[in-house]
Amino acid sequence: MINILSFTFGPFQENTYILFDETKKGVIIDPGCSSSLERKGLLDTIADEGIELVHLLNTHCHLDHIAGNYIINEKFNLPLTMHKLDIPTLHMAPKSAELYGIPLTPSPEPEVFIDEGDSIKFGNSELKVLFTPGHAPGHVVFYNEEQNFLIAGDTVFQRSIGRTDLPGGDHDTLIQSIKDKILTLPDNTIIYSGHGPSTTVVEERMENPYLS
Repeated sequence: MINILSFTFGPFQENTYILFDETKKGVIIDPGCSSSLERKGLLDTIADEGIELVHLLNTHCHLDHIAGNYIINEKFNLPLTMHKLDIPTLHMAPKSAELYGIPLTPSPEPEVFIDEGDSIKFGNSELKVLFTPGHAPGHVVFYNEEQNFLIAGDTVFQRSIGRTDLPGGDHDTLIQSIKDKILTLPDNTIIYSGHGPSTTVVEERMENPYLS
């Protein structure tokens, strides 16, 4: 069974997720820890839980989702895994941080690329990769069919959607991604978003004003 730990980090209140199962092997998705206190809290939790991280994953590479990439890469010697179309977003992050006045240690370069239909395996568990561009050109989400949950990044939020006014964003593409890849999942699928509280597929299909 997969356990899900969530952390809310940084000035953008980004949600970072650690998933691990009974083997204690796990993955970290979108480490957004941007201060020494946040980094310490994250690393202490990993140590206290006895988690062996085997993948460093980004749903996409906006600065709030990659702020902790370097510390995870450094501490656990994990290669960055992401979609190749988000390399420009990754390279833009330091400049974006400068514009916002936010310190950012640059992320390591990606070593592993994933795409639609790939699987991320850890311990006895597996996540399916779905390609969901629109918020960012290389955005992906991670779905676990057995427990019926989705790590959705900045595609869909509770009663909202990801912004599309940043470089590489496109509103129509995002709406199509959500409708084709997320709203087609089972109604009771739990959506763990990149910001804000969790929600479900049926709630967003019926009540999200951007998707009606």
